[in-house]
Amino acid sequence: MSDHKKVTALVMAGKRSGVLDPLAQRANVAQKCVVPVNGVPMVERVVRQVSACDRVGQIRIVAHEPDEIAALPTVAKLIEEGRLTFAEGKFNLVDSVVSGAEGAEYPVLITTADNCLVTPEGYAEFIDKCFAADAGGAAALARKEDVQAADPQGQAKFYQFRDGAYSNCNMYWMGSEEALNAAEIMREGGQFVKFPRRIIKAFGLMNLLRFRLGWGSKEKLFSQVSRRFGLKLSPIVVSDGHYAIDVDNERTFAVTEKILKRRENQAPV
Repeated sequence: MSDHKKVTALVMAGKRSGVLDPLAQRANVAQKCVVPVNGVPMVERVVRQVSACDRVGQIRIVAHEPDEIAALPTVAKLIEEGRLTFAEGKFNLVDSVVSGAEGAEYPVLITTADNCLVTPEGYAEFIDKCFAADAGGAAALARKEDVQAADPQGQAKFYQFRDGAYSNCNMYWMGSEEALNAAEIMREGGQFVKFPRRIIKAFGLMNLLRFRLGWGSKEKLFSQVSRRFGLKLSPIVVSDGHYAIDVDNERTFAVTEKILKRRENQAPV
């Protein structure tokens, strides 16, 4: 157990642009975060793992429709214990983070309701490494070889740096309220591999060229961005490639469910 103070966890469980997600539509539920994966709603899984991490204190779920989520067993129990509350989801990622972080005690860990494969140990590893790096803000990354070892279909695209290829794990860190300025990077939803113009807006043109051409290491890029925002931003490499696999579409849903069935000692369908 780390001797650092406990962190506040934000679980992002809102709707993207207010549109019903195709996975939710297929599962006949109102929002993606309650789609069952191997029989358990995604957000219920994530809250179980986050709450079991001894580095985490208070938990906030940022959601547009909290009532359905609040009825889930683990969520209901944590509400009763006074450990979990809800914050209003916005139709923009940054505004939702600001809503969730309002009045929170820092540092703040941000994760998403579809991070079904991150374990309590995974959250602890990320938190400990953020403290060790004295990070003002941070993002979790997994090595391409680790992600592909977890499952060859787990991720289709990677960030290419001079020192290797990495995948984002949808785990972020805000060491203080000042880090909310850096959260502007994610205003349009991130996904820089799919939408490189977002790098220009967030990081600047030269950093886009460095990123696209693999001129620099991940540390170099984060250092450049740190100067742009006046805050120390750190790339945190986690040890398990499973943490980079979230439930984003039918392909990753199938991969995640297959892995969970294996973990939970059930034969794959």
